[in-house]
Amino acid sequence: MSIEIKHSERAHALLSASASHRWLTCTPSVRLEEQFPDSTSEYAEEGTLAHEIAELKLRKYFVEPMSQSTFTRRLNKMKKHELFQDEMLRHTDTYLEYLQGLTIGFSYSPYVAVEKRLNYSSYAPEGFGTVDCLIIGGDTLYITDFKYGKGVKVNADNNPQMKLYALGAYVEYSFLYPIKNVHLAIIQPRLDSISEFTLSLDELLAWGEEIKPLAQKAFNGEGDFVPGEHCKFCKAKAQCRARAEQYTALEDFKSMKPPLISNDEVGQILEKAEHIESWVKALKEYALAECLKGNEIPNWKAVEGRTTRNFVDQDKAFEHLKSNGIGEAMLYDRVPLTVAKIEKELGKKEFKSLLEEPGLVVKSAGKPTLAPASDKRKSVSPDASEDFK
Repeated sequence: MSIEIKHSERAHALLSASASHRWLTCTPSVRLEEQFPDSTSEYAEEGTLAHEIAELKLRKYFVEPMSQSTFTRRLNKMKKHELFQDEMLRHTDTYLEYLQGLTIGFSYSPYVAVEKRLNYSSYAPEGFGTVDCLIIGGDTLYITDFKYGKGVKVNADNNPQMKLYALGAYVEYSFLYPIKNVHLAIIQPRLDSISEFTLSLDELLAWGEEIKPLAQKAFNGEGDFVPGEHCKFCKAKAQCRARAEQYTALEDFKSMKPPLISNDEVGQILEKAEHIESWVKALKEYALAECLKGNEIPNWKAVEGRTTRNFVDQDKAFEHLKSNGIGEAMLYDRVPLTVAKIEKELGKKEFKSLLEEPGLVVKSAGKPTLAPASDKRKSVSPDASEDFK
């Protein structure tokens, strides 16, 4: 098996693959973001740690030699991280098992590269990115991405981040391997999601040609600002004028004369207001930060929030209460764990054998919820909605 391992600091290109869904739609956004500082979060740091654990496991499985003692020593070092959780071991196993399933299926050893930096600058100026794992077996290029987050399920279907990685891999390896097909996969273990998408090499290269003018506009900072769902991770999301105008455009509906709005108008208003909650949240976060810096935001100020009370030492406090005649029944709640929490404690395999297979767990249909027409889920029929009632 041919192997290449690259553990590197993940530098980011201006036209990064991870932000491609944004700069391909809102081309001037990347240059606008340059004036904002980089930031991180506990969730991002948690994801970084999970990726490091996953990489270590891939190294042990795909690279020889690595003794068990070396693996254990390195893993134990990661376990000392303040953000480490035992579930990281289980979720990274899910990712490893997926890749093992891919490689075991080949009649001969495939090529594998982990944490591989890829250059796709022939399609997007100065573009590069680091793919979690790529595999080349037969005439197929496999691009896989491990996502530890559980906030948003990410679909591999025509995913631009994954396709940019595939273009970079094609540029680097096409002279060595007869690539004809591309298989994209996004593994999100915490959401129990493995999303896969396959396209031909011709389709990938045609898409690469299509995005060239958009990538050039983005690199130049040209084009129109286009607000939408992709604004979520934009550094300028709070102050972007195009986004503000999108929501203040709701005032256009004031001029309607009939006392009741039509279904068509309901759809238009919902479309404009769909992401207004996250926009207002971003505005509030920005305004609070400005107030704390001493800058004025007219009609707003920073104040102290609700105070909280905590025990100095809970065990000592409870012992003091019990010594004064307070019974334990008053100090503790006995609450049964939910199905989801029991599954987390047992692990999926044991949960299935102990509860699902004996028929002790039943899945109920989800309550109808409103979604955009672009959502991939099937529409609920009128008959089904009556059943929910």
